[in-house]
Amino acid sequence: MTTDKSYDLVVVGAGIIGLATAWTARQRGLSVALVERNAKCIGASVRNFGFVSVTGQRAGEHWRRARRTRDLWQRIAPLAGIKVIHQGLNVLAQRPEAVDVLEAFLKTEMGEGCRLLSAEEAARERPELQTGRAVLYSPHELRVESRDAIPRLTKWLEHEQGVDFFWNTPVLGVDLPKVHTSQGPLRSSLCVICPGHDLRTLYPDEMAQAAIQLCTLQMMRVRPGQPVRLSSAVMSDLSLVRNDGFADLPEASALNTLLQAQQPEHLQQGVHLIAVQSADGSLVLGDSHFYGDAEFPFGRSEVDELILDEMHRVLRFPGAQVTERWTGTYASAKEPVYKKLLAPGVVLGLVTGGTGASTSFALAEELLDLAQNR
Repeated sequence: MTTDKSYDLVVVGAGIIGLATAWTARQRGLSVALVERNAKCIGASVRNFGFVSVTGQRAGEHWRRARRTRDLWQRIAPLAGIKVIHQGLNVLAQRPEAVDVLEAFLKTEMGEGCRLLSAEEAARERPELQTGRAVLYSPHELRVESRDAIPRLTKWLEHEQGVDFFWNTPVLGVDLPKVHTSQGPLRSSLCVICPGHDLRTLYPDEMAQAAIQLCTLQMMRVRPGQPVRLSSAVMSDLSLVRNDGFADLPEASALNTLLQAQQPEHLQQGVHLIAVQSADGSLVLGDSHFYGDAEFPFGRSEVDELILDEMHRVLRFPGAQVTERWTGTYASAKEPVYKKLLAPGVVLGLVTGGTGASTSFALAEELLDLAQNR
């Protein structure tokens, strides 16, 4: 590292949390260096759905993070040349117990702006969905193509926002005003560490004490045999016992009991449906959840079949053909985010519930507030 330049902030990690933190810092007038151990972002931020979701997030602070982040995505995306491919969410309820959950959800503050379509309305307005008892429609969600959006956001931050990027540069330690890297030290007043699912390189004891582990999930891209257009992203009954904003409602207990009897294998493998559409008409489809101390390197065909089975229960998607399969991984803990001031000006921050795209920009504000002692 040949630079003698000093920065107001060094961000460690070029996933969506690190990128959001860099942008937020530039809005506050700080000079920023972003240091990434890989040649580009290859983690959860590019392997995910690109689904910026509000509906279904944990009630309270995390739901408000999602709303704030959605608003900032809407502001930033056109500036960075990122296309919003579609908006909104449809949750197809196929059981009376699922309808009960959705009706209860609509009575909370999180139901603002959402509406419940009857079976007859859904048949007219959502022909891509299978027959169900009702459909919850939320207008709050955005969908971007994460594989494209993250590189575009990175390029925009570098060329238009003045963020200095240092790639292929692992950070070895932080002792402000120095951030020690494999290429030499950087000088900075503040440091925000956004390690994603790397729980071992920096401050592993802190993350172990917080009981943070890894979640591995299976995903795929599916193309239809004939053109099908989704009006919005799609979820199913399984999502209502998975996503905290629904699952924490008392009415979700009866649905969970029923699903344990009717779809026990789906629940055992952590399968719930998210389907989002790309510009070429294909779907990004998932997912499953396996927890442990390390990433599971191998996907299992029977888990993919469970995901596809749920897709066919919910969507009219004839001639579906899987064209890509991959695994993703993210840090997971009981709370949806982890943030800690490690030393004056040094903050560690992770999204620990798989909602990085949905809550990144709001969390970035919190991390900078903590670093700046606001």
